[in-house]
Amino acid sequence: MSSQHRTSSRKLKGLKISSVTLASALFLTGCSDQAKVGWLPTHRGVTDNADLIMDLWIGSWVAALIVGLITWGLMLWCFIAYRRRKNEIGYPRQLAYHAPLEIFYTIAPIILIVSLFSFSDTAERAITAPKADQADVTVEVYGKQWAWDFNYLDENVYSSGVQARLDKQGDEGVEETLPTLYLPVNSTVDLQLKTRDVIHSFWVPAFLEKRDTIPGQTNHMYFTTHEEGFYAGKCAELCGEYHSEMLFNVAVVSQEEYDQQMKALADEGNTGRLGEEFNRNPNLNVMDK
Repeated sequence: MSSQHRTSSRKLKGLKISSVTLASALFLTGCSDQAKVGWLPTHRGVTDNADLIMDLWIGSWVAALIVGLITWGLMLWCFIAYRRRKNEIGYPRQLAYHAPLEIFYTIAPIILIVSLFSFSDTAERAITAPKADQADVTVEVYGKQWAWDFNYLDENVYSSGVQARLDKQGDEGVEETLPTLYLPVNSTVDLQLKTRDVIHSFWVPAFLEKRDTIPGQTNHMYFTTHEEGFYAGKCAELCGEYHSEMLFNVAVVSQEEYDQQMKALADEGNTGRLGEEFNRNPNLNVMDK
């Protein structure tokens, strides 16, 4: 057997093994629970926006996987169909100036890009559309170095957070001491996001959303809670020395428990609102975005 024939056999064997490995990986991936949520740090039903974002994310990956499979399949087919055979010399016959192929290679990417843009734009508009007049709960959120203040405007009470002090040896028990934003389940929420000093970013991974808090303007986050739960949040914008300790919780609870928490804040004397007078620069004019 010639060395050229042995080399061709090894290449074909390698291609078969790679194909089987790829098919097995795709099969196992499709059966995993993580694949169903696109390896995102949440599950369906947390908020309405989370479901929209998850559908967009998974749909984009499915489209990319289909394009990838077609591309890999064509590449493998070319490797096999146009490989150099025994006793052949030189290059295979070259194909050039094939108008139908060139038109297809131009039109297909344009269709893909326009489709992905359309789906992304539709989801973004649905998520960011103003819904202040439909909100059941309105909370004014102030980011500050390095904690959070929550003004429950409908209830005229507030919760003032303090900086988390993380133990280098472990974080056990810290969650209970973090600022906690309480929200009633099955309610449309309007979070008015502001800052007292520098740029921060309000991020709840389970909600699949984050918004920056920028000096001089108010950003909004609109969503509807669908499921009771306790979710971790953090600042996602580098904001200084203790940025990593700027943590908070979001507790989505029943209406009864929410009312109890609001009453508890009132009983503690936390009535009113912690406004712009506590900003680092109180004279900063805040303009709604």
